[in-house]
Amino acid sequence: MTNQERRDAGLAYLSDESVMKEQQVCRRKLQKLNFMDRSDFNEIEKVVKDLLGKSENAFINPPFYCDYGTHIEVGKNFYANYNCTILDVAKVKIGDNCQFAPNVAIYTAGHPIHPYSRNSLYEYGKEITIGDNVWIGGNTIVCPGVHIGDNVVIGAGSVVIKDIPSWSVAVGNPCRVIRKITDDDKKKLFGEEEIDEEAWAEIVKRMGE
Repeated sequence: MTNQERRDAGLAYLSDESVMKEQQVCRRKLQKLNFMDRSDFNEIEKVVKDLLGKSENAFINPPFYCDYGTHIEVGKNFYANYNCTILDVAKVKIGDNCQFAPNVAIYTAGHPIHPYSRNSLYEYGKEITIGDNVWIGGNTIVCPGVHIGDNVVIGAGSVVIKDIPSWSVAVGNPCRVIRKITDDDKKKLFGEEEIDEEAWAEIVKRMGE
């Protein structure tokens, strides 16, 4: 097997010349994205679409960093705020209506823990999946192999090392579920503060209820 094939199969692989050539293509696109006019939202959207391939209404606030771009699959209305990093050695699948706060890091890449194996320069990637309607708070790290369900909120500063079930609020290092999300949360804004009536009427109108 080639190292590209080994990487894509989730096996130990080396970043050889063929692997680095793929990354060079991505880095040229990132160079354009990260140094373009930050107020030119339309052009940013175009470069993001070129970087990620198939996407609908995706927007990323530069700077943004990834290894390939082609290994990232996003659903509708994806948004990532400043300084997002996605190490997409393995596939990263992100559902519809997902939002990342600043400094979110998604790491599929990993290395053997024993120095004998690690110093050989072999590494690996393990797929990460994120469901629909997920909000990931600032400075959160999602580690290799993690699966996050639908309708989840991950609190700021979390380190996610295990799967998170749907309809959960999870936070901490390591990240743990602290409660379920219910209809009682529907009108909540911040803590126990509720959305004001004017905004709530507009929300109901927008959501078609």
